[in-house]
Amino acid sequence: MTLRPLSLLVSLSLCWPLAASAVEFSAAELSKASALQKTLLTLDSHLDTPANFARADFDIMQRHDHNALSQVDYPRMVEGALDGGFWAIYTDQGDRSLAAHRAERDHGLLRLMQIREMLAANPDTFQLALTADDAARIKAAGKRVVYISMENGSPLVADPSLLSIYHAAGLRLLSTVHFANNEFADSATDPKGPEWNGLSPAGRALVEEAVKLGIVVDQSHASDGVFDDLLEMMPVPFILSHSSAKAVYDHPRNLDDARLRQLAAKGGVIQANAYGGYLLDEAKSPERIQAEEALEKRLGGWDHMTMAKGAELAAGLAELDEQYPRRKATLDDFFEHFGHMLDVVGPDHVGIGMDWDGGGGVVGMEDTTDLPKITAWLQRRGLSEAQIANIWSGNVLRVMRQAQEYAARQAR
Repeated sequence: MTLRPLSLLVSLSLCWPLAASAVEFSAAELSKASALQKTLLTLDSHLDTPANFARADFDIMQRHDHNALSQVDYPRMVEGALDGGFWAIYTDQGDRSLAAHRAERDHGLLRLMQIREMLAANPDTFQLALTADDAARIKAAGKRVVYISMENGSPLVADPSLLSIYHAAGLRLLSTVHFANNEFADSATDPKGPEWNGLSPAGRALVEEAVKLGIVVDQSHASDGVFDDLLEMMPVPFILSHSSAKAVYDHPRNLDDARLRQLAAKGGVIQANAYGGYLLDEAKSPERIQAEEALEKRLGGWDHMTMAKGAELAAGLAELDEQYPRRKATLDDFFEHFGHMLDVVGPDHVGIGMDWDGGGGVVGMEDTTDLPKITAWLQRRGLSEAQIANIWSGNVLRVMRQAQEYAARQAR
């Protein structure tokens, strides 16, 4: 989940674009890319789809086209050859009171339970993955891969020892912070600025415990100070599960070239993000913002919205695009960031984390059915099949393997 619900709604109106992507692929290019895509292990490192598991009328086995709440479901995963990825336990940042921390603790555990319930309800279709080698085995069995991740460590503030419980239940990727500072770390986007100048003492302890358990650490959403702390203290590589290039668009959520090179030297990976607000400056008028707030309120609010209301939301946002036009990120913008990162650190340190169901998607790539366009673009750039395979899953799984092997050695 990239931003708070209102900002999320803005990006998810992409099914009816006002802008057009200039990049185009021939039928032959897409056919070739689709054929390769089906043979590759295709993983996305940041799927916010579990946010929909609490909606009574959401069925992951059914297709939910033209719905502002959904970009990932089983039929569209099959069409786009998405084998799975890291399914996020996202928790919004509260006011940091004791009551808020308890609510966040309960929310995280509930979302974990909902992911496990989805797996239990669809054992022939989805399977929990625990090791780096599990993904290929699950794909070979004809199932979709579910690694569990946590976006924002706030559910652990009330009781950091819960990390071991999450790990036992399948957690394999952890980020410390989200949109605002918390007790563990500084956020890249807190308007108050840094509080800890990186990780707090509790944050350092949390990262150390994650390393001990073999959980991969995710720097996305955290400040540059957190990046620097992770670089200094971690004995294994880390990743950015959904981030972009600061040299292309100077946003605090994006990573500068010097740190990109430091990440690569550490063996880490940055997963290219497709959230429009981090790809370019999306101009929004005050009137548009006010209209979005009214639309969300009329439909019951983000957390309580049904899938049926999500379809109404998509239509309402399309009307707002006509009434209050704004700039939208396109596939060209995504490829500009993606290409820059490839140029700076090479194909062994870049992957894919589109931020589906959390605000991701651009004009020309609205949901998972469009994923072969990325492969077609990589083929057009002249990358080998082995390099493309690493981008789609090999790189992030290498980091996981290193984290798990290090933890196993320390436990002996």
